[in-house]
Amino acid sequence: MKIAYMHYHLKTGGVTTVIKQQLSALAGRAAQLVLSGQPPETPLSADAVHIPELSYSSQYSGTFRSLDVARTINRAIHDRFGGPCDVLHVHNPTLAKNRFFLEILELLQQRGVKLLLQIHDFAEDGRPLAYFSGPYPADCHYAVINRRDLHILRNAGLKSEGVHLLENTVSVPNLSSKTGATEPIVLYPIRAIRRKNIGEAILLSRFLKPGRILAITLPPHSPPDIKSYEGWKKFVQDHHLNVVFERGLDRDFGALVSASEMLITTSITEGFGFSFLEPWLYGKMLWGRKLTDICQGFEHHGIKLSHLYDSLRIPTDWIDLAKFGQNWRNSVFKALGLFDLSIDGNCLDDAFDQLISEGTIDFGLLDEFSQKMAIGRIMADQQNADQLLDINPFLEAPGEVGDAAALIDGNRQTILNRYNPDDYARNLMRVYLKVSANPVEQQIDKSSLVSAFLDLNNFSLLKWRDYSDI
Repeated sequence: MKIAYMHYHLKTGGVTTVIKQQLSALAGRAAQLVLSGQPPETPLSADAVHIPELSYSSQYSGTFRSLDVARTINRAIHDRFGGPCDVLHVHNPTLAKNRFFLEILELLQQRGVKLLLQIHDFAEDGRPLAYFSGPYPADCHYAVINRRDLHILRNAGLKSEGVHLLENTVSVPNLSSKTGATEPIVLYPIRAIRRKNIGEAILLSRFLKPGRILAITLPPHSPPDIKSYEGWKKFVQDHHLNVVFERGLDRDFGALVSASEMLITTSITEGFGFSFLEPWLYGKMLWGRKLTDICQGFEHHGIKLSHLYDSLRIPTDWIDLAKFGQNWRNSVFKALGLFDLSIDGNCLDDAFDQLISEGTIDFGLLDEFSQKMAIGRIMADQQNADQLLDINPFLEAPGEVGDAAALIDGNRQTILNRYNPDDYARNLMRVYLKVSANPVEQQIDKSSLVSAFLDLNNFSLLKWRDYSDI
């Protein structure tokens, strides 16, 4: 087969890693080409063609016609393969990072190019500033990375034969055997963006065994995330908490993992959900917040995650509920407006009342200001800490299970059996054969996507509210 891959850039990160996995999976079985708006930061195992007009609009200062870009793409494909490709596999095309991207894809379709559009991230999932106002490409195949997104797209109008599950592959990591650590640590191995819910990780640190240090590995890049992050660093410093930041900048990652007693996750949203798989491959226990919509696919395959919690409730009288409620309502109105939608004020009040109906609220829904208030209550009075334990008994024994060694080994083997490179390669080839041979007539109902992701029962200000507004 002849496969071309296309993305805005090839910077080190999640999507580029997936592209490299796909190149590796079909090496020797398909002729391959990569088209990108920026040159690769690290070598690829296939030819790459740099087409600057495909990069983010914010990073391209020139002007161009979409028709000319489509012709350039076609020419690059024909130069590489001596004719058309069987499939053009495009990554994350529904994010409006390049405002001409969908127009370019439509022009390619008109020239007979068979598209597979793989969605890693939805604009409807808390990224309204990356939302295309027009319709998404019709009559082409789509791919997603988890069962939640598969279900959502089918409900949004795509046919079962026109949307495909391409779960990522994993491999056993090659970790350093050295430790280089003198203190017992619990590791949160992430880049500390707001969606990783850093405040909840800090709250959990208050219930770890005595002497344990929570280590967070990497700082964020974007200004809103940096502002939030610096606020948490100051909070930890002011209250002398056993939390350290940026351990991954000056320490070997393998050494950090080897030295850790367990890994945690408190993220409020994930794409594929590597954070629920990788700890077991490291031979480590994972503990923290379970994202049910992501983890249901893993558990379907036999990975045991029932020891994780899906909500951490705090009393509503620990925060300024009136201020939080107003911020929450304002954020809902703003988000809906960015998607050209509206809601009745009474319906919004009813939704908020439901969130606090039992006198508690999930910590993961709060903004940083409210989270800091709640943590302050725990530190100020042991009775408050005891009350939190009564509401959330799992805090009594973080990460402790009956037979940890058996759980770690069982999950590790299940993951390697289910998400191995060989099975991934077979699935990828099956999808390409379907895309190349079976045209589809289908269209995404975008309002259905917004409804699926903008769920008022799980509307978190860490996802939907800009920190700059706080």
